[in-house]
Amino acid sequence: MISSTNSRGLQTSRYPGRNDIQPNQVSQLIIADVEEGTETLVYQSERLVESPNWTPDGQWLVVNSQGKLYRILSDGTGELEPIDIGNVEGVNNDHVLSPTGERVYFSALGHLYCVSLTGGDVRRVSNTHPADQQYSYWLHGISPDERTLAYVSVEPEGDEPRARRNLATIPAAGGAESQVTEGVNDYDGPEYSPDGKWIYYNSEEAATVKGHAQIFRMRPDGTERQQLTFDARVNWFPHLAPDGREFVYISYPPGTISHPSDMDVELRMMAADGGEPRTVATLFGGQGTMNCNSWAPDSKRFAFFAYPSSL
Repeated sequence: MISSTNSRGLQTSRYPGRNDIQPNQVSQLIIADVEEGTETLVYQSERLVESPNWTPDGQWLVVNSQGKLYRILSDGTGELEPIDIGNVEGVNNDHVLSPTGERVYFSALGHLYCVSLTGGDVRRVSNTHPADQQYSYWLHGISPDERTLAYVSVEPEGDEPRARRNLATIPAAGGAESQVTEGVNDYDGPEYSPDGKWIYYNSEEAATVKGHAQIFRMRPDGTERQQLTFDARVNWFPHLAPDGREFVYISYPPGTISHPSDMDVELRMMAADGGEPRTVATLFGGQGTMNCNSWAPDSKRFAFFAYPSSL
């Protein structure tokens, strides 16, 4: 078992994010086997690398680092291979793979893009909004038929540039977006279930104090909302296994605001329709650990990043 829960002097709870890791900190790409109860370190870097996606053929993991997209063999052999995205800059940790694994959809500087796994044919999916609207797209999910992307629509309210965070969808081929929720809200992490019947997400809609996010699901049209976690911890980013039986999510300590980096967190699992959670990993991480789905096609393993001290 790899232990990365000791920060060893590192600054904690960095929010709203960071552009790099701290001195004496490393990015560790780890594979958790939920059946065997093991964790395997497959890659380590002295630069910030984030948010793995596992290709459906099991061969590659797609990650982001320093504003670009990369892939690495899932067994950790070799190095990061850049994916050619042309002149697009500012790729963040919101990226997903098409159901066939041929394409990567990703967020960069508030817009959505698509590129093949081998790169070189990038196209923009998102729309241009008036400059005074300040509308941004944070990608998190893709429907099993690859027709629709689920994302967080981000707009300002008063002096707060990200106050209106709602769930929305857009055709993967491009077109008009559809708002699923409205208002000054704190929705995030929308992800389709493998059968396309649900969107799982995290939200503060049931919170009585600021920051107390829990996991929910709803139908793609916004109906039949169901709360799935009910504890004092702050729960983010539900990711369904390919077989649709369980999901894994990031669980922060009680009182955490949003989903900062560099925190002692737990990765927990739960049945798809709710129930008692179980902790499958503890680590020093958070933002960048597992923002989007990182399950292996066998539904037995998932990938994540930890960011411990190298000392």
